[in-house]
Amino acid sequence: MIKIIPAIDIIDGKCVRLTKGDYSQKKIYNENPLEVAKEFEAVGIKYLHLVDLDGAKAKQIINWSVLESISSETNLQIDFGGGIRSKKDLRIAFESGASKITAGSIAVKEQETVLAWLDKYKDKIILGADTIDGKVSINAWEVTTELTLIDFIRDYWALGIKSTIVTDISRDGVLTGPAFDLYRNIKSEIPQIELIASGGVSKIEDVDKLNEQNIEGVIIGKAIYEGRIKLDELKRFLC
Repeated sequence: MIKIIPAIDIIDGKCVRLTKGDYSQKKIYNENPLEVAKEFEAVGIKYLHLVDLDGAKAKQIINWSVLESISSETNLQIDFGGGIRSKKDLRIAFESGASKITAGSIAVKEQETVLAWLDKYKDKIILGADTIDGKVSINAWEVTTELTLIDFIRDYWALGIKSTIVTDISRDGVLTGPAFDLYRNIKSEIPQIELIASGGVSKIEDVDKLNEQNIEGVIIGKAIYEGRIKLDELKRFLC
């Protein structure tokens, strides 16, 4: 059964959503992210994808206190990303309660650093693979590299990464449906990877289809906040 992983994105300590990663297209949904996290936990959700958008821009963790408050007042297993670029950031994330961290831009820029993290933390490191037109994007989606997505994931799988979050930037926050073909291709090319789909989920049928494709996890953001998917509808995926 597919893992249901709601997303909370943080700017200035508040729960927000962007459209296609554009900071100028910001919508605040709740000024208290802990309230949102507790609502997720109340229906039986076990996982949370928490992103420090301020940190992603600043290239260092900014909103660690939000992570700390959610981890200390819920039992959610939190994967945390955004601005993790150093040993200090990594230490702050884990000491603040992250179950796992997502290595995105640093996985492109400093492979040796990520390999050192893998050696120490093993399954606690998720590869963040943000993509547009089949290429990997970094730096809060401001830079598109020449790296091919499939090669990027395959290389890290060979180096010991077990799980990846793949976000199709063109679909993020626009509620047009996930990149089903992209995810099918990834699972075909690298069947062993735990694949977490992100971007575009707009209705419960999207979750059904991803589940049918044997995708291991799905991150859902705006569809929940805009009422397109009710939390009660997700209960049949929770176990």
